[in-house]
Parts: sequence; structure tokens; C-alpha cells
Amino acid sequence: MDLGVNIIGAYHSSFGKLEGETLYTLYEKAVKGALQDAEIEAAAIDGVFVGNYSGGAFNRQENIASYGVNAIPELRHKPMYRTETACSSGSSAIHMAIMAIKSGMMKRVLVVGLEKMTDLDIAGVTEALALATYWPEEGSKSVTAPCMFADLAKGWMKKYNYTEEQLRPWLAQISSKAYTTAAENPLAQLQKPKSAEDILSLPDEKNPMIYQPLRLHDCSLVSDGSAALVLEDATLSSGKSVAIKSFYSAADYLDSFGKSKSDYFLEGAAFAVDKALKGAALKIEDISLAEVHDCFTITELLLYSAIGIAPAGREFEALESGKVFPDGTLPVNLSGGLKAKGHPIGATGVGMHAYIYKQLMQEAWGHQVKDAQRGLVVNIGGSGTSNAVSVLESF
Repeated sequence: MDLGVNIIGAYHSSFGKLEGETLYTLYEKAVKGALQDAEIEAAAIDGVFVGNYSGGAFNRQENIASYGVNAIPELRHKPMYRTETACSSGSSAIHMAIMAIKSGMMKRVLVVGLEKMTDLDIAGVTEALALATYWPEEGSKSVTAPCMFADLAKGWMKKYNYTEEQLRPWLAQISSKAYTTAAENPLAQLQKPKSAEDILSLPDEKNPMIYQPLRLHDCSLVSDGSAALVLEDATLSSGKSVAIKSFYSAADYLDSFGKSKSDYFLEGAAFAVDKALKGAALKIEDISLAEVHDCFTITELLLYSAIGIAPAGREFEALESGKVFPDGTLPVNLSGGLKAKGHPIGATGVGMHAYIYKQLMQEAWGHQVKDAQRGLVVNIGGSGTSNAVSVLESF
């Protein structure tokens, strides 16, 4: 299947604690940057879709989509929409934009993802992120993302009879891979490589337990940033484009792992990957590289089975074989991932797509995969509650 929708331009800010930036400046730079990269004027845009998790909690600003008019007055009276599916908000905006083009109502669309998280202290960030849980039974009882993904790690260890001592080196390899690839990405938040041995040898005060068995170096970052894409109907596209071959978004139970859904396998992600690959008439072996959701190192580890590159219960084989490293057969998170590139929630999914787009255009930010032809994006919102997957292909 060919959706007939192409990416023709992308923008990606630096991710990190961006002093002097606001939600508004991040938005403005994103839309202008994407239009410049696509080499088109704002007048050619039919609509704007914005992924933003919680401008209200982080910045006291809901209703952010229409700020596109303030950023570029030529967009006045164009339709603008905001999507929110927790950490997959940006990918949801992309998927909505694709549907708008496929409907025939729009031909060219701007997609923006943005979040400004560092204006709040850690307590404020924790409270804002807890709004993505099932509030009556989780957020209101101080259940946070580290708690939920720690439960996933514990469920996996229990199911397959592994100890924390066995798990830690595998998670350290994932962290190390993220730090090392991020050091090559000029847009990444963290720029200092670390080996797995460096991480494992840290004293507890340098790598404290956040929620057992997850430690500080197993967790993604609190970040600011924005990213944007220009999508258009393929009948309009020039040679400077990458096709979105297929996409799928699989919703799952709002509550945490181990209640109504598995606590040892990422069922929603696996379902969405299977649908997206079949929609593109491809197998995982056809994919050149992948950007997957490593909100915690355990998430990336379990995504190896969800995307089909290692058996469930033996996900570490993807690490031990070298498959997911930069010179492997399916490099994963060459950007540095959420772990080291950064995780400004609403910008994450758009940033993942932008990174794959640049790889397929042979214009990578950082490590370039030689002759990359197809890329996979796997972006998860909440505790596996929103699973957004896209397959991209170069011409």
C-alpha cells in the first residue's frame, strides 16, 4: 500500500534546557524552519496540526494551536488543531495530518510538536506527567511513569525468571548506546559518551534508584524543544521527499501494566508495528533503521520483541548480536533517543519522524546510515496506552 503522502521538509530544534525560549518561540521557529527546509511559502499550507501534551500544566497555556497565526500571519484563517496522546502526541498530530490529506480536504499540511518542560521544578514536572496516568487509581495515589515502567521491568523478570543483577548490564548497554550516538548528534541534549562499564561502576549517589529496578541512568530526560514537518499529497511532490508508506495507532487500556494488559510484553506496540509493516507490505528485515520509544531503558529492551528482532524473553539477544548498534543490521535510536537526545513530550514523535526523514534524505543529524532506504518510528504514549507507528521510505 502507498498512502500517497510525502514529507518534503523538516525542522528539529536543539533539545535540552533551553534558556530564553518559550512555548511561543519554539512554535515560531519550528513552523518557519520547516517551511524553509521545504522551500515553500506559508500560503501553500492548508492546515496546521500541533502535538502538545500539556502546555496548560507546564506553561499555563492551553489552546496553543492557533498561535500559528501569531507566528506566521499568512496562516490566518487556516484550520489549526492540537492533538494530545501523552508522549505520542506528536505522532498523533502526524497521523491526523495524513488523514486530512487522504480525505482530499488538504494538500499541504504543517505538523508541529512542542513542549517546554523545564519551567517547572521536579515536583511540578512529576505532577504534570502524572496527568497521563489513570488519575483516580494511579496519579492521585502518586503512581508516576517510573513506577509503571518499573512494574513492567519486574513483570518481565518474574515471567522469564531473571534477576536484577542480570537485567542491569543489558539496561546499561542501552544507556551507553544512547549516550554514544547522542554525542554525534549536534541537536541532542546530552553530548558525553559513556560506556556500559562506566554506568555500572557508578556509586549509588551518582546513579540512584528512582524506582526499583530503574536507576537514574535508565530514565529519559526533562527537556524543552520543538520539531516540525511539511507533508503533502504525493501528486504535488518534487524529488526532495520521503514517502510515509503506512501508519497505525493502537490504543490500549488507560491503566498501568499488569492490570488489564501484559506486564512483560508491549502488546499495543507489537500490534501497531505488525499493522504498519503489513500496510507497507514489508517485513522488519526490510527496515534500515528505527527510532523507538526509550522513555526508560526497559521500554527499548522490550520493544526489541515488539518489533520482531528478538524473541520475547530474550530481547537482550538484539544487544548481544550487535544488531541494534550503529553498525548493526537494524540500528536503533541513532539520534540518542529519548534517553539522551531528549524527551520534550509533544515534540518527541515529530522529532523521531524528522530524524528518520533526514536519514533517508542522506542528511542525517549525526551518524548517517549508509544507503538508508526505510525507517520505522515507534512512539508510545502513557503506559502503552497510545502506540503510534509509522513506516517511511525514500525514493
